[in-house]
Amino acid sequence: MAIDPAAALAAPPTTREIAWTRRDVLLYHLSLGAGARADVEPELPYTYEANLQVLPTFALVAGQGISAGDRGAPGLALPGIDVDLRKILHAGQALEVHCPLPASGTATVSNRVTAVRDKGRAALIVLESTAVDHTGAALWTTTMQIWARGEGGFGGDPGPEVSAALPEREPDAVLNSPTAPDQALRYRLNGDMNPLHADPGFARTAGFERPILHGLATYGLVAKAIVDGLLDGDATRLRVFSARFAGTLLPGETIRTEVWRESDRLALRSTCPERDGAPVLTHATAEVTA
Repeated sequence: MAIDPAAALAAPPTTREIAWTRRDVLLYHLSLGAGARADVEPELPYTYEANLQVLPTFALVAGQGISAGDRGAPGLALPGIDVDLRKILHAGQALEVHCPLPASGTATVSNRVTAVRDKGRAALIVLESTAVDHTGAALWTTTMQIWARGEGGFGGDPGPEVSAALPEREPDAVLNSPTAPDQALRYRLNGDMNPLHADPGFARTAGFERPILHGLATYGLVAKAIVDGLLDGDATRLRVFSARFAGTLLPGETIRTEVWRESDRLALRSTCPERDGAPVLTHATAEVTA
C-alpha cells in the first residue's frame, strides 16, 4: 500500500530548524506584487527594510527562500506515505499566526499527519505544522490538505463534508488582485521551483496550456488584498486564513475576491473574471482583529 494510514498517524512528529532574513521577507512581498503599481505609494511597509511588516502568509515559505540556498522547499517525506509526486495536488491550506511574525528569525518546525481520509478515488492527507521560536513561544500553525489521486479505496473514514455556503446577500467588498505575466517566475524564488510554474513544455505535458501560478501565490495575493483593502494595511490584524484550491490561475489573470463580513470573521470566494468567474479559492474564511 502506497499509503499506510495507521503508520502515518502513529508516527512521531518530524522536526527541522529554519531561519529567514529581511531579504526573504522582501522577496516574498515583491513576488506578490508589492510596490509594482504606479498609481499607489511604493508600499514601503512591505518593500523597505525599515519598519518592515510581515504578511502572515510568509509563514508558508519561511526557511525556503534565498537564505536557504539551493535547498528550497522540503519534499513530501512522511512516514507511511509513499506516493508518486505526480499524483499529488495541494487541495487546501489553513494558517493561524499566534503573534506578529518577525522580519528575521529562527524557528523549530514540527510536522505530523493528523488525518488520512478515504475519498474513494483519492486519499486526502492532512498535514499539520507548528513553529516555535528559540524560547518555545508559538509562532504559527498551518494545516495542509494533500489530495493523492488514485490512492483511495482503502476503507477509511471519508471525513466530514464542509459546507461552502455563503451569505445570501451581496458581498460587503469586492477586491481585485491583478497578476503579472512573470508572477510565477518571481514566486518560484520563495522555494517552490516546480517546473510546472516556469517551463511551457512541462506545463503542456501536465495538461495546461502554459505555466500556472502557484496555489500558495494565489493564497498570498488574496491575503494581501484583505490586509490592504479591509484592514488598513495592517498585516498584524489578519490572524487566521483558510481556503481550498478550486482551480488554477494563469499568470496575467486577475483574482476577484468577494468578501462577506460578520464581526471579526470573513467569508470569501475568489474567482477569475477573465474566465467567466471560474473558481480559484472556495471554502475560504478569515479571522481578523478590530
